[in-house]
Amino acid sequence: MTLREFLVRAKVRGYAAEGERGETLLVDGGKGLSYREGPYEYRDRYYGVNPFIGEEVVWKGGKAVWAMNYLGAVIDEAVSPDGVYRFLQRAMRRVEEARPFRGPAVFSDGNLTYEDASTGDLEGFAGTERILRAGREIYRLTYHGGRVAADDA
Repeated sequence: MTLREFLVRAKVRGYAAEGERGETLLVDGGKGLSYREGPYEYRDRYYGVNPFIGEEVVWKGGKAVWAMNYLGAVIDEAVSPDGVYRFLQRAMRRVEEARPFRGPAVFSDGNLTYEDASTGDLEGFAGTERILRAGREIYRLTYHGGRVAADDA
């Protein structure tokens, strides 16, 4: 299994599947989700609700090999974060191997549209995801990350 294939599996089985129901409360006040398969282990930890900040890290054979940081918020005070985050989970279930950072480039359901634009690849990338309601932006998340070199010193 490649890192790209593992990331898709981990993301679909992480927040996209579990959301706030399946996370572990961490001793430092954060929340975490994890997934293991083969030689890989994935952990997603985040802090806050709206706004929130977090990181995802993948280990292979006990060494960190990939990481991503993110910061997001529902930016329209008239919108319930719960409904936005449920829609976000549906979009995240559609993560693609070509872009295994967040969700698909575009996903729509009713009057909500998810958009994700990124540059780069697994080695190094940055992007922004947005959710629009009837064409108006109500949520935004920025992220960046890439491969991590093992410290064998």
